[in-house]
Amino acid sequence: MEEKRTLRRLIISSGMLGGVLALYLTSIGMVETFSWRFLVGTFLSLGQVLLVAGLLLPGLLVARSLKESSYGKTLFNSALAGLIAAIPLVILVLIIDFFVIQTADTEPLFRLRSMFINFSPPLHEILTFNLGTVTGSIILIIFSTAMSVIAAFLYMLKPRLRTALLSGVLLTLAFGLFSENVSQIIQELFKNLGLSAFARSLVKIIFQKKSLNPLAAIIIFILAFVVAYFRVHKQATNRWEKMDAPQQQRGRTIGIIIGIAFLLLLPWIVGQFLSQALFMIGLYVMMGLGLNIVVGYAGLLDLGYVAFFAFGAYAMGVLTSTSDLGLTNLTFWSALPICILAGVLWGLLLGFPVLRMRGDYLAIVTLGFGEIIRIMATSDWLAPIEGGPQGILKIPFPIFFGIEMKTPQTMYYLVIIGSLLAGWVTIRLRDSRLGRQWMAMREDEDVAEAMGINLVSTKLLAFAIGAAFSAMAGAILAARLGSIFPHSFNLLWSINALALIIVGGLGSIPGVVVGALILVGLPEILREFAEYRLLMYGILLIVMMLVRPEGFIPEATRKRELHVGDEDMQLEPALSASGSSED
Repeated sequence: MEEKRTLRRLIISSGMLGGVLALYLTSIGMVETFSWRFLVGTFLSLGQVLLVAGLLLPGLLVARSLKESSYGKTLFNSALAGLIAAIPLVILVLIIDFFVIQTADTEPLFRLRSMFINFSPPLHEILTFNLGTVTGSIILIIFSTAMSVIAAFLYMLKPRLRTALLSGVLLTLAFGLFSENVSQIIQELFKNLGLSAFARSLVKIIFQKKSLNPLAAIIIFILAFVVAYFRVHKQATNRWEKMDAPQQQRGRTIGIIIGIAFLLLLPWIVGQFLSQALFMIGLYVMMGLGLNIVVGYAGLLDLGYVAFFAFGAYAMGVLTSTSDLGLTNLTFWSALPICILAGVLWGLLLGFPVLRMRGDYLAIVTLGFGEIIRIMATSDWLAPIEGGPQGILKIPFPIFFGIEMKTPQTMYYLVIIGSLLAGWVTIRLRDSRLGRQWMAMREDEDVAEAMGINLVSTKLLAFAIGAAFSAMAGAILAARLGSIFPHSFNLLWSINALALIIVGGLGSIPGVVVGALILVGLPEILREFAEYRLLMYGILLIVMMLVRPEGFIPEATRKRELHVGDEDMQLEPALSASGSSED
């Protein structure tokens, strides 16, 4: 009886969770907005993929919980969960039909769309497959049930086959999603080789308008499936491990040379628009590496990090501007060290008042510090120095050996050099005595102080070095834009920098790069998702905290801390088995 009750709760909760997710994506307008953004041909859109994602969830949850049960039982229960998942969507269809469509020509007593603007007739057509309310609702129930069964069936496949299928589907959808960017890269690449006509023909074969050609989609799926099924990556890794030390060293050297050549040629391969996106990614990598020292290594939650970014930008503007606000008319290269030094000094000034604070109190104080700096920048009191609300104009571009670095391709090299420098310094600090002091302080300040670590100097160095990287990024941005305004330095810069190190992995240098690519690169490339950017931030952070709290590429120590219970659970059966064998 208890087993049946548990199974019933599983079916209902899984179905309702999937149904609520699908209802949420439709209610906020994502399904309707992206129903015209086709990924493959003119029959598979991004809106359909989002809707299906919610309807696949019940079957996945049921199959995951009943993995020891028979195929028939799992599929049947998944079908029931899928049936339940359709209930919220059917209710939504009936609400739109009664309150929106039937009252379109009359004066309604209750104006539903004044509160829920996305409850529209086009959404009704999408959910009912343009077959009317009754027939469409029946088809929607059947469709939801089928999607849940398919998800359960895929989960029950052998892991190797399931991984290959998933890889093929995801890569195909990714090509469709980034179709404009891929076509642009192809055209830029062959244009530099003098094969523009061939590039245009190739793009027409692979893509149709903004979606992937169906034949090209099939080819991409097959290639991804074959690579994943035959584990090409694992075979290459095994071959690498079998090599002796000199061969591995030669391989690393060749890899470094190829990587450097790729970084040098990348802006000319991807074109101006994507080079600008790479510039923003590199800028956030610099900021992320600095904030990673403060938050990831030292454990000091800083929400006013944008203040140091603003100091670097304003210092560059004041020192180099050719307007009336310019003080010295220095060159970019002469002013850059002074901007970094300004960030260090302000980092120390912030560090002194908060030496005794930790946790939430420290976050609130640093948040207030950042807001104070932003408000002061907009005030008329400092307008004779930094321009007030009008900002600072006429900031010259950097000049390198007579070349004015004013295009995205040339500024890309500047930000890459800054990111590599910040990464090298961070690696050296992480492995140094100071880095170990930061990590000890992050774990427990009282114990670290009892062990002889000077918390005052350790905290101040963390704030100062982190501020230096942020100020360097701000100075480079000011030189890139040619003008700066106080409203450009809002709290969102700090939130973005903190979010990317959380998503990538606190304390992890590769994690900073991955986080910047995900949270900065994707919104820059996919401008059509601009209005849903903050929503995606929140969803991604929630998913990361539940599924992978250590981040995509976590630091080894933090990963062990978060999964210490899992290791103990894995050890218990082995210890029990060894104990029984001894008996």
